[in-house]
Amino acid sequence: MSRQTGEASERGTDRGRGVIEGAFALLEALRRCGGEAGLTEIAAVCALPKGSAHRLLEQLLLVGAVERRGSRYRVGSQLYCLGQAWEPHPGLRVAARHPLHRLRAATGASALLTVLHDGRALTVASVPGEAEPLVPVRNGMSFLLDTAAGQVLSAEKRRPAAGSGGRLPGAVLERGEVVDGVCCAALPVRGRDERTVAAITVMTLSAQKLQRAAREAAQAGAAVTAALARAGVSSPRLPPVLHY
Repeated sequence: MSRQTGEASERGTDRGRGVIEGAFALLEALRRCGGEAGLTEIAAVCALPKGSAHRLLEQLLLVGAVERRGSRYRVGSQLYCLGQAWEPHPGLRVAARHPLHRLRAATGASALLTVLHDGRALTVASVPGEAEPLVPVRNGMSFLLDTAAGQVLSAEKRRPAAGSGGRLPGAVLERGEVVDGVCCAALPVRGRDERTVAAITVMTLSAQKLQRAAREAAQAGAAVTAALARAGVSSPRLPPVLHY
């Protein structure tokens, strides 16, 4: 291959990388804007010219990565479908589904499951509860490591937190230290090798209910751990998309 051909190929690769980075910047802007926004707002968040943002959005429309409603754009269903294939630990989200709902029903508290990802506690499953007005819980949102969930996930790398949950092994309790008026209890979920693979957390508005909520969360965490131990390590093959 000649030098000129190699340089041209490298420039093409750089342009392709730039387009992909720009497309993901637009998708991140949509997420930060609450999932839906107009062109002007998206371009401002991304610090892109409106013309460039519009061209990228039109390309994302063609592949279903974004959808348009009037003059506003939102994340498309194709991204949702692709996102379901991401599994932080084999079988984790399926194993946590029923225990999280039972935890919410037993306590009234917001219940969520987080994993350690990019130095934060990333929410991979959640059921909103009484803390929703102060701390809305959504899949995909992340918390700093000084929160109860973050301390549980990072406990193997440092000393146990001062707010440990007494007779509940691995528990971390928070009484409004991070968000005023919100109390949290977080406990570990362990994999087959006994390592912490996730943290199960309850958020309540009552400090008096925190110990009971922590005990319920411990039972939920144990249920998830047991389900992981029973499950196979291979992920089931997903059926093809059916078009009617």
